Amino acid sequence: MNIAYVIVAGLLALFYLYAGAMKVIRSRDRLRPMMAWVDRIPLAATRALGVVEILGATGLILPPLTGIAPWLAPAAAIGFVLLQTGAVAVHLTGEDDRITLNIGLIAAAAVTIWLAAGL
Repeated sequence: MNIAYVIVAGLLALFYLYAGAMKVIRSRDRLRPMMAWVDRIPLAATRALGVVEILGATGLILPPLTGIAPWLAPAAAIGFVLLQTGAVAVHLTGEDDRITLNIGLIAAAAVTIWLAAGL
């Protein structure tokens, strides 16, 4: 496996595992200081986003590691680009205009797609 892919995808996967687990486990009150948008969507949707993030993080790492369905890695990275594009839209339509992290995550996922093409 490509070392650059392992580093970028590994960091991206760690971020999404953490963020996804928080969305699944924590209450709305505990999420609010970090995620101002949680009051605008149902809690079930927040939990579903968390599950999607955990599954996507798994899709970045396990397929290339095991060699089973390696096409899932770039698919997961494409999914994260789409997820963060939607997140930018949610931030910009609400009172929260902090999108720097989202732009960084889009860039990291795009690099992951590019690196996954060489696997």
